[in-house]
Amino acid sequence: MFWTVLITVAATLVLGVLALNFMPSEKQIERQLTRQYDTHDPQFRRSMGVLLGPPILEGNKVDALINGDQIFPAMLAAIRQAEKSINLETYIYWSESIGKEFSEALSERARAGVKVHVMLDFMGSMKMDNALVDEMKKAGVRVQRYHKPVWWKLARMNNRTHRKLLVIDGKIGFTGGVGIADQWRGNAEDENHWRDSHFRIEGPVVGQIQAVFNDNWTKATGAVLDGPDYFPALEPKGTMPAQMFSSSPTGGSESMHLMYLMSITAARETIDLSAAYFVPDDLTVRTLIAAAKRGVRVRLITPGPIIDSDLVKAASRDRWPELLDAGVQISEYKPTMYHVKTLIVDKLLVSVGSTNFDNRSFSINDEANLNVLDEDFAAQMSEIYEQDWARATPVTEHKFAQRPWWQRFSTWAVSLVDKQL
Repeated sequence: MFWTVLITVAATLVLGVLALNFMPSEKQIERQLTRQYDTHDPQFRRSMGVLLGPPILEGNKVDALINGDQIFPAMLAAIRQAEKSINLETYIYWSESIGKEFSEALSERARAGVKVHVMLDFMGSMKMDNALVDEMKKAGVRVQRYHKPVWWKLARMNNRTHRKLLVIDGKIGFTGGVGIADQWRGNAEDENHWRDSHFRIEGPVVGQIQAVFNDNWTKATGAVLDGPDYFPALEPKGTMPAQMFSSSPTGGSESMHLMYLMSITAARETIDLSAAYFVPDDLTVRTLIAAAKRGVRVRLITPGPIIDSDLVKAASRDRWPELLDAGVQISEYKPTMYHVKTLIVDKLLVSVGSTNFDNRSFSINDEANLNVLDEDFAAQMSEIYEQDWARATPVTEHKFAQRPWWQRFSTWAVSLVDKQL
């Protein structure tokens, strides 16, 4: 009798913890937005600034970095030139060659007296050698693991920080899709080197990037990073209006979802979406279909045969038939894993960052995106998109309808749990 009661209590506790992890922490957006303006209407910019939180700031410069050969040298150069502070937050950080390079650069700066803070997601950094962490700590780097499983935080195990942020001296910022692991090295030349984009940012919006890092650092440690070493006066460095905003289940979980819905609803000509993981909810699918039916050219690039999650690939295809039927163009990137996360609307708005096009990014993970409203930058990103599109294979309704039965079955089976993908 005693053991029966004990097992029942334990099972109840486990089910309770699982339920808390899988339940949304806030009320989700349920109704399709009413189209009141387009992207070129001043109201679009006002609404983006007010509803997403931080204002859109003038005077920024954003440089696109394509693949590891451009991305990692730029990030490491900025770290090695740091004089006051370095704040790094990332999901993936592994003990491979690039991981060691970053750890050595961060440790050298810490020994030189620079304040170095590193926020690593516990799950995403599980492959990291503890000796590497110990070496950084010994050098003076303050390393924090986000949501390490402990009994008083079991209800938050499913909430991960998926943000990719690096801020140097409060003046130079980086964000995008890249993690610290060797598959991001190279130039997407083969299946072992992924296709991805990252961005180097200067100007007033870097203060917002720093504030996003500070948000999770304060939540995890109780310490507030403040003062001129982190938030110096920032002069204009370019002409781009930009905004850095974040989402988290602990506050503002629907911000990222709302941004995508607002942008798609406001589109009047084109929507070009790059999605490493594309598992949209019903509302987002309806919004994409509505855009296509009013004449907007909607294109989507997703990974092809090379992908790091077959579950996501199967779940993604669940909504393809209705999207294809509405005129949405879908193409699969063939050369290697496609990890890009970019939204380009009307060759005006560009949104980049850590966010995947799925429920996990929209309501479970901590995410951060940079929005840039600049025609020249959008034109540059559109050119890069066209290059990716040229290396992808279009999915036709006829070809998709002929897919084998096992693909149909796997799509159906995985769609039962797609809210966790």
